[in-house]
Amino acid sequence: MTREALLRAVEQARPGRRVSDIGFAVQSHVEAHGFSVVREFVGHGIGASLHEEPQIPNFGPPGRGCDSAPGMVLAIEPMVNAGGPEVVLSAEDGWTARTRDGSLSAHFELSVAVTDGGPKVLGDPVSVAA
Repeated sequence: MTREALLRAVEQARPGRRVSDIGFAVQSHVEAHGFSVVREFVGHGIGASLHEEPQIPNFGPPGRGCDSAPGMVLAIEPMVNAGGPEVVLSAEDGWTARTRDGSLSAHFELSVAVTDGGPKVLGDPVSVAA
């Protein structure tokens, strides 16, 4: 489910599309299958720093946010829960995230370049082959 949502989101990383189109692709696919999308964490731009603007939520209406433009590199990272969307961070390390209701969760991430020819997955795309 999460990998399918990721691949649908990657297809939205095209010139002229809005970054919210990416999140809408994730949310609509996930919720149509009875799962929920984590809202506390987002994808992001990648550049001189690992985490840059724009933020890329995995939910929300399409057609909002900045335009995707050739040369942008985006970390697209859907996080999907089998139960509710809420997560909590571990009090022990302040980093480990768990679902609030104890349900199963999955997270996939790809770095994607926006090009005139469409999205280009950076790295080893074999790991996401269907």
